[in-house]
Amino acid sequence: MTTAYTKTGATVSTPTPPEPSLGKLVASATKDLSALVRSEIELAKIEIKSEAKHAIAGSGMFGAAAYLGLLASILLSIAAAYGLNAAGLHPALAFLIVAVVYLLIAGVLALLGKKQVSKVSAPERTIRTTKESVSTLKGAAKG
Repeated sequence: MTTAYTKTGATVSTPTPPEPSLGKLVASATKDLSALVRSEIELAKIEIKSEAKHAIAGSGMFGAAAYLGLLASILLSIAAAYGLNAAGLHPALAFLIVAVVYLLIAGVLALLGKKQVSKVSAPERTIRTTKESVSTLKGAAKG
């Protein structure tokens, strides 16, 4: 019981509400936690959707830039061949020279790429720690 005073000074007893049981507290906490998790997931969905729109737009722009770069390289190749032709070479020879230069560049890039790929190795540290974890878990299961 709680005692309260009125304006006239009289005392009035009001019943104290009973404290919730442990089960009700746990149920309330579980419900609140569940609502919090759901709202966090909803917020993450909204943020990811917004970020995905930006990523898609950026990817499209990169694709368009790559396409235009490809077209420009073709036109520059033709211009280089015509430049050699203007310098006095036969058109077939001029285009052949441009093609051979591209093949040489491609060959050098392929060799450099092969060198880089040969440096790739297995993730040794990850394999080692995974094996250690498995053996530790097996030991814990036996003991």
